Parts: sequence; C-alpha cells; structure tokens
Amino acid sequence: MTTTAPTDTPADRFAAARQVADAVLFEGYVLYPYRASAAKNRLRWQFGVLVPPGWGTDRAEHSHQRTECLVEPRAGARLAVELRFLRTQHRTVQRRTPDGEFETVAELELPDRVLVPWDEGTEERCPLDVAVADLAGDGVTVPLVWPPGEDTESVHDADGRVVGRLVRRREEISAVLRLTAQEVAGPYAVLKLTATVRNTSGWVPDPAADDRDAALPRSLVAAHLFLGVTAGRFHSQTDPPEWARGAVADCRNEHTWPVLAGPPGSAEVMLSAPIILEDHPAIAPESPGALYDSLEIDEILALRTAALTDQEKREARGTDPRAAEVIDLADDMPPEVLERLHGAVRALREVTGPDPAPAPDRPDTPWWDPGGDRDVDPLTDRITLDGRSVGAGSRVVLRPGRRRTDAQDLFLHGRAAQVEAVLHDVDGGVHLAVTVDGDPGADIRRAQGRFLYFQPDELAPLENE
Repeated sequence: MTTTAPTDTPADRFAAARQVADAVLFEGYVLYPYRASAAKNRLRWQFGVLVPPGWGTDRAEHSHQRTECLVEPRAGARLAVELRFLRTQHRTVQRRTPDGEFETVAELELPDRVLVPWDEGTEERCPLDVAVADLAGDGVTVPLVWPPGEDTESVHDADGRVVGRLVRRREEISAVLRLTAQEVAGPYAVLKLTATVRNTSGWVPDPAADDRDAALPRSLVAAHLFLGVTAGRFHSQTDPPEWARGAVADCRNEHTWPVLAGPPGSAEVMLSAPIILEDHPAIAPESPGALYDSLEIDEILALRTAALTDQEKREARGTDPRAAEVIDLADDMPPEVLERLHGAVRALREVTGPDPAPAPDRPDTPWWDPGGDRDVDPLTDRITLDGRSVGAGSRVVLRPGRRRTDAQDLFLHGRAAQVEAVLHDVDGGVHLAVTVDGDPGADIRRAQGRFLYFQPDELAPLENE
C-alpha cells in the first residue's frame, strides 16, 4: 500500500473497540459447516463491500461509504482514523508431479486436511493522524493503492516432502479517503465530521464473462472506520443531547452507521460499520472465540461443529486456517466453558421497599386478561386513520417509523398489507397486526397468529379501498 498519510496513530487508541470491529470485519467470513463445498459458503462477503465503480450500482452494491457525525473538539485536538477492510486473494491448489512440475488440481489430500481452491481474506489497515483544524474547507484527501501480487506456499506431507503448493494471487485495489469538518450552529463549538471512503479502481468488467467473483478481488470488503479524537468527544447518533438533535438529524450516513465505541460512558472513539450496532457494543464475555457466524447461537454452533464427521473436519481444516481454528476450538472446549454458553444473567438488582400489593382473588390468572376484557376485541375493534375507520380486514399502506423500527421493517416501506387485528396494551397504546400482500406464508401466519405489528402512525389507509 502507498499512502501520503502519516502512520503515527497510537496503537492502543482503538484497543477497547477492536474486538467488536474484528467481529464486524469477519462476520460471515466462513459459515458452518466451515467447508468450501457448503452452499452457504459459495456466496460470501455480504457486508460493507465497496466495489469498483465500473461494476455498477444496479447490483445493489456500492463503490463508496459516507460517515457523518458530530465531534466537539477542544483546542489542539487531533483526529486519529483507521480504515480497515478485508482484501480477497484467490488461492489455487497445485500438486507436485513425479517429474517435479506442478499441476493445478481441484483438491489435495493430506493426512490432517483436504486443501481446495478458496478465496481468502487478508486484513488491511490504513492509519491516519491529522489535526482537527486541518479538516476545515477542503479538508484532507488521501489516495490509497494496494498493488497486485502473487506468492506461493509449499505443502509438505507427514515426512516433510513437498507434495504440492498453494498459489495466492491478489489484484490491485485503489481507493481514496477524504476527511472534512464544518462548524455547526448552536450553543457549543461542535463540528460535523464527514469521512468518505471511495473505491477508485478503473477496472471495467467484461459483461459476457465477469461476475461478482471477478469484482471482489478489486473491492474493499467489510470496510469500516475507526475515528478517535484526542481532546474532545463525539456525540451519539441515536441518543444525542437535546441541543444537538437537529444537527444529528442533518448528518447523512450512506452504507455505514457510526456508534460510540469503547467502554460505556466514553465518547472519544467512533466505530463506523456496515452493520447496524448500538452505542458501546461489546462481545459477550462468555464467547469462547471467533466463530464467524454471529447469527447463530454460540452453544448450538459449538455443539454442531464438534459433531461433524472426521472427514468433514478435514475438509473444513483445508478450507481456511480460520475454519481450522474453529474446529479445534469446538473439539478442545472444556465442559465448563461450554456450560457458560448455555445462558447468562446480565443484570441483578436488590429489591427493597414496602411489601408488594396483595395477590388478586384468583392468583392463577394474570391481573389483566385481554381475552376476558369485554371492552376490547382485536377482531372487531376499529381505529381512525386519516379520517377513515380501520379494523380487521382493512387494507393499508406500511410507513415504518425510523425512530422505533428495525432494518427489516424499512424494506416494507410502501408495501400494501391487510389488517388482521387491532390490539390494545395495558399502557393505552394501540398496535395493528398485519400480513403483507404477496407474502407466501400469509396463511401460515394467520393459522399461527404470528403477524407483523405496527403503530397507527406507521400506517395509512390504502386508496380506492
């Protein structure tokens, strides 16, 4: 890599947040059952892929990411930045022939593993340290280049003889990192910090031959940023002080989301990642190690990995060194460590004060049973939306509210749906259960009573209904 950026960023500035960032970097790197032949390991690199501009945006992947957040610096403050991503390299397996030459093969059998072709990921870091004062106006722009390369690794048998080799090839990657800051009107000296990472590769795919696998070696995979201020603090994007809410709302984040990182209460470090996180994310202390499949439950994943056959484990070990580490972790996990994965209580508090209220006459029933309350009936109750009466059977348009929804609900914005029930909670709130038009599982949802739920201001009556 060549860069004009200085590299004197203190090594420990981001140490407290690095474990979470590593989980982001390698999320989905290799999935259970950790073999290259598994169907779920044939479409990889799902998060934060910054593709070459020539690959096009019509394929739902992007060539840039933009981070904006508020920083409140003090005099002489400096900004430490670290761009991290995975660089893919294609690994070819070759067998040594009797005449000493090497031929490319689909697999190479060894006593402890089966080597196969595979796209490996190597971590790349680009540290940068600048004075916050230098970010005014045009700011700082840093061009970055990672040159192509190739290397080989000899493969030996149990007797130490060379029986093959691994050939790893890397394509050139070029990018640019731009940092700017502008003053925000308000009662305090606050800046809106903008950090943009853009893939600038000039590679143009052959429409007839090149696919996503051809674009990935020229992409920044799982790209994310560390931002650290030496004197001052960042403000949360999800829970800012009241005076800063308007400025936070004006921040534009594209294909990434910044959160406060490090221990709770600290505000000197931001992690801007392509995965939605909460402020001060942390790895569960019970986690025994990296499993690269964080959508699974560690306990189940460890048990299922340990239950793989010996041949399956050999294939996993030959797929990737990180997969081999997972196999060894599951095989060597002590029972007391596995037992810790079964569950944990995160918060206990002492309950003091007066004795609780006497139990109701029928302690075997809840204090409020909506099924026994004649004042509510989910199937017949109705509410008014935009001047129209809505209840079970009504047709509506979904308008999920950003302040309380999740990423999945946002994909439903603008979709038509049918109201299945009107529900009231004990606090006086109203929720509407709906099924989405075109959902092939709608009948199953109705049979099981498993619906999607929205509040009234997240719905609108469907026109012409």
